[in-house]
Parts: sequence; structure tokens; C-alpha cells
Amino acid sequence: MQKTEEKKGSQKLLLFGKWDTSEVEVKDRGLEKAIFLKPMLTPTSMGRHEHHKFAKAEVNIVERLINSLMHFGKKHAKNTGRMGGKKHRAINIVETAFDIIHLKTGGNPVEYLVRAIENASPNEDTTRIGYGGVVYHVSVDISPLRKVDLALRFISEGVRESAFSNPKSVEEVLADEIIMAVDKDINSYAIKKKNEQERMAMSAR
Repeated sequence: MQKTEEKKGSQKLLLFGKWDTSEVEVKDRGLEKAIFLKPMLTPTSMGRHEHHKFAKAEVNIVERLINSLMHFGKKHAKNTGRMGGKKHRAINIVETAFDIIHLKTGGNPVEYLVRAIENASPNEDTTRIGYGGVVYHVSVDISPLRKVDLALRFISEGVRESAFSNPKSVEEVLADEIIMAVDKDINSYAIKKKNEQERMAMSAR
């Protein structure tokens, strides 16, 4: 009896019952505290972080990707509202995309997601400063939490743009976008947006 209890206690929580997040390491030390990889079976926190300041830093990074896929952003965008509130559907999309990533690469898809976020997170942004009735654009550094937010936004925006009116499924598009971001492929929407933002920030220094 004791041996069976020890075995049960030593079992790891695998994401979707397949992927081990405890072995994934964040290589970018600046993003170490902003990418949360707590082992869990289903990536959902039931919105417990909603009313606490900076609590999303302790939300599993896969759940943050799912939440980003649900948020369709611009009010008059061509695909507005299509995924809003459909969390179970978004979870299924990410789970299938992870399976595709594993089939294509043979690696842990959670690690691929973390590498994609590290590569797609911009280091600089621009802000508007009004002085003497004139508005200037000034380059500013970005906090680690916003870096991760922007990387997830770029990935999910790229998926929405590519999957709209496309015979490829959204799961395939998400898997391809993550793999391209890991490889720093110029065809990746997230990498394009990162380079564009950093170029604008450089010109505003």
C-alpha cells in the first residue's frame, strides 16, 4: 500500500496529460519572472487573477496564450468576436497545435512556445510626450511583463490574420507561427512586428 501511495504522490502533472512543463527552462533571464510554468493538467485559473495587480505574472504561460487567442482586439476588425468568450474552443485549438508542433519537430511544444515568446518580445517601444503644444514620440524600455504580453499579442494577431479566409486550419497556422518564431523566420508575423516596433523605437531615440 505504501509503495502504491508513493507512486501516486510522485506522479507529475502533465499539461493536457502529455507535456511536462517542469523541465522547461526560460533562457532569457529578463523574462524569467514573467513566464510562469507551474505544472497543471488544464491551463485555466478560472479568472482568479483578474482583480489583483500584476497577478497575471503567476498565470500559466499556456493559459495566457489561450486568453490572447480569445481576445479579438480592434472593434471593427473583420473577424471581431469570433472567438470571444469561447475558452474551451481556444484550449482545444492550443492542444491540437501542440500536437502538430510535436509531430513536426519531435520536441516539447511548451518549450517551443517559450522560445517563440523570447524571440518575439520587443525590447523597446515608443510613447507620446506633449511639450509646449507639440507631441513627440520618445523611445522607452519595456517591462518584462509587457514584453510577454506583446509577444503573445503578436503571435495571436498573426494567427488570426493568416487563418482568416485560409484553407489551413487555425491549429496548423498557430503551430507554424510558433515554429517560425522559434527559428526567427522573417515570414513570422510576430518577428515582423517585433522588428518593426524596435525600428520605430530606434528612430525615436
